Formats: sequence, C-alpha cells, structure tokens
Amino acid sequence: MPDTRIEKDSMGEMSVPADALYGAQTARALENFPISGLRFSRPFIRALGMIKEGAARANMELGLLDREIAMAIMEASEEVIQGDLDDHFPVDIFQTGSGTSTNMNANEVIANRAAQLLGKQLGERPVHPNDHVNLGQSSNDVIPTAIHVAAAVEIRKRLTPALFELQEALGEKAGEFDDIVKIGRTHLQDAVPIRLGQVFSGYARQVAVSIRRIEGAANGLNELPLGGTALGTGLNTHPEFAAKVIDGLAQTTGLPLREASNHFEAQASRDALVNASGALKACATALYKIANDIRFLGSGPRCGLGELVLAPVQPGSSIMPGKVNPVMAESLMQVCAQVIGNDAAITVGGLSGNFELNVMMPVMAHNLLQSIALLTQAARAFSDRCIQGLEADRERCEELVEQSLAMVTALAPVIGYDQAAKIAKKAFDEGKTVREVVRDEKLLDDEKLAQILDPRPMTQPGIPGKTR
Repeated sequence: MPDTRIEKDSMGEMSVPADALYGAQTARALENFPISGLRFSRPFIRALGMIKEGAARANMELGLLDREIAMAIMEASEEVIQGDLDDHFPVDIFQTGSGTSTNMNANEVIANRAAQLLGKQLGERPVHPNDHVNLGQSSNDVIPTAIHVAAAVEIRKRLTPALFELQEALGEKAGEFDDIVKIGRTHLQDAVPIRLGQVFSGYARQVAVSIRRIEGAANGLNELPLGGTALGTGLNTHPEFAAKVIDGLAQTTGLPLREASNHFEAQASRDALVNASGALKACATALYKIANDIRFLGSGPRCGLGELVLAPVQPGSSIMPGKVNPVMAESLMQVCAQVIGNDAAITVGGLSGNFELNVMMPVMAHNLLQSIALLTQAARAFSDRCIQGLEADRERCEELVEQSLAMVTALAPVIGYDQAAKIAKKAFDEGKTVREVVRDEKLLDDEKLAQILDPRPMTQPGIPGKTR
C-alpha cells in the first residue's frame, strides 16, 4: 500500500498521508503553519462537529441535501463530536485569522469519513467538503459559532460547578472558624481583631460574585453568528437554516442558544469573547488574592504568621528535610497569572476586527478555552487539596491578638485618640502589650479593661465601653 495519496482542491494537487481523513486544504495549512504544535482543544472540535451535524440535518430537512449524503455526514460528524477523529485535526492554532484552515479541516475529514461510510475509498468525492459539508456556511460564521458554543458549554458544565464547590468549601470553613478571633491586617500591618470565619466568608463571597460575573458574561456567548455566512448578509444560505441548526444545538447542549439579533455585529466583532475573558480575569484576580492570603496566613510553621495550618500534600524541598510548602496555593496563583495573560491576548484579538471580520479568532478561541479549563481544574484541586484540609492554630491566633498594638483602638472612644496613641507607643518601646501598659498607668480598673479589650466584641458593630 502507498504511504500517500493525492487530493485536489481549487489550487491543484497535494500529497497527503494515505490513511489521513483530511484533504488538500489541510495539507496546505500544515505546510504553511508549522508554528507552535498547539491544536484546537477537544471542546472546540466537539462544537465544530455539532455544528456540521446540525447543518447537514437542517439542509436535508430544507430539501437542499440528498438524504443519503446528509445521513453519512451526520454519522461522520457524530464521530467528530465523540472525539474518535481527533487525530485528523492537526492544524496549528496560529493560522489564518478566520480559522478557515480548521473549518476546511473539519469539512474534509467529515466528507472523507462520510465517503467511507458510503462504501467509497479515500480520495473519491461522493461527499464534497464545500458543496455538501459546508453547505449554507462560511468559516466566518462557523468558527465564531463554535467558539461561543464550546466556551458556553465549558462554563456551564465544568467551570461554574468547580467554582461552586470552592465557594461551598470556603463557606464551610467560614462556619468552622467563626469562633476564632485573629488579628486583622491592613497595609501588611497589625489592625483590629477580626474573626477567622469572617475572613473566610469574604473569600466565599468573592467566589460567589465571580460566578455571577461569569454567568452574566456567558449569556453573551449564547448569541450565535451562524447564518451570516461570509459577511453577515446570509448569502448562499437558506433563510431558515440558522434557526434550525441553533435550535438543535440548544436542545443538545441544554443552553439557551439563539441566533444573533444583528449578524453584522456578530460577524465583525468578537466583543462577547472579550467580555467573557474579562469575567474570567476578574475571577482569576479573586482566586489569586484568596490563594495568596492563605499562603501567607499559613507561613511558618514557627517563624511566620502561622494562623493557618495547611495540609501537607507533598515534601516541599529537595534539600531541607521535613519542609512543607503551600504548593496548592502556588499552583492556583500560577494558573491565575496565565489566565490574566490569556486575557491580554484575547483583548488584542478583539481589537483586530477589521471592517466585516475579526482575524484573530483561532488564538482567541485557544486562550479563552484554555482559561476556562485551567480555572476549572485549579479551583477544584485547590478546594480538594487545600481548603478541605485547612486547619486553624487557635493558640497562635489568640497570642497575636493579645500582642497586637492595634488593640489600643478599642480604648480610643474611652480615653481619647491621643492618649491611646501614647499607650501604643509606650507598649512598642517597652515590648509590652496594650493591656500591660494600661495596668501600669492605672488608667482603668481590671474589670473595665477586660471588658474593653475583649477581642470578640471588637469583631462586630459597637463602641467598646460605651455601647454594644
């Protein structure tokens, strides 16, 4: 058997591997774009297969496509959806800005696989990649539709459940730690007391708000440009085509997908992707802050803050025996950095919509879907491997509260700001606690002092020594 076969496109003949399902246009793209080795992800290829399957069904129902050919295309498209043909999608991410190479890759693979299903040999063309598989479509509306569908599905089915798990884990810790009073910090300096549970309730709320932002941005992804063909005018597609395909996609995914209200906006801009990426960046910013706080609060175990005790998940050093590092927090922080970088690339991509078409779609697709996947996996790992096993060092929290000069804040309403400041300075200079200095100065009796310097009431509204 020969190692190659000859395939043809409008530019002539190309040699392709004998067993490859792709054809001449894909082979040209492989020659033109040996750039990164990065490929479109499984969610994108799945969405592309769903579109091709729906297109064949719609065109058959509209009387535009022979039933036998349509059924073969649908069967081949289902194999694309299931991932059975992923090896036949080799085109690099850094290709033509419309994603035409990947759209034609899909058209050729599905056409050749459909031909096999009809009992034909590879290279024969009973099913044509353009005339049949791409009927009623353009790369200019198929590729952005695939991006929207893939991202919307991944957000709904994977990312938001992972973030909900993290929110719930943080909420559980908020309850578990609610009776622990620790010292607060602003500007990296001691501040007034706060309950550790209150701190974690803030983290849980950050994740909850992130979910809400992402879901709001995802709603824009539900609007699909399919049906616009080359420019948004709908040339060479049946007026009912898009509605039929999108209705099928909506039923399959369970998402409220809808046709674009204005195909010219939907075709020329990728603003919905920029907005979705912005929501992911905001989420990454929140998760970075949470992970970094926990990393610092768990620093030690003897010479750091030490208010939290992180679960030991792996040895921390190749040279220092017994060292345990906050590896889960560090992993999440690196993911957040990558997501923020991806957003920068997506923003530049969004700027590149010239006239009637954006020409940065493949890199936008890659970065957006990578951000979703990274946040999904990192949030779940952080929840499972860090938050679930997190403990508090109660004695350390109590010790730092008593040592803090910020305890003097509760005295200010009773003795005045200036006098309280003098006490803080003296406590610092003499290495004493605020309580010890007040006793030395005999400013308050022990009962009143104990009432005012009780740290628990300081964690809720009220004026110590006056109202509560």
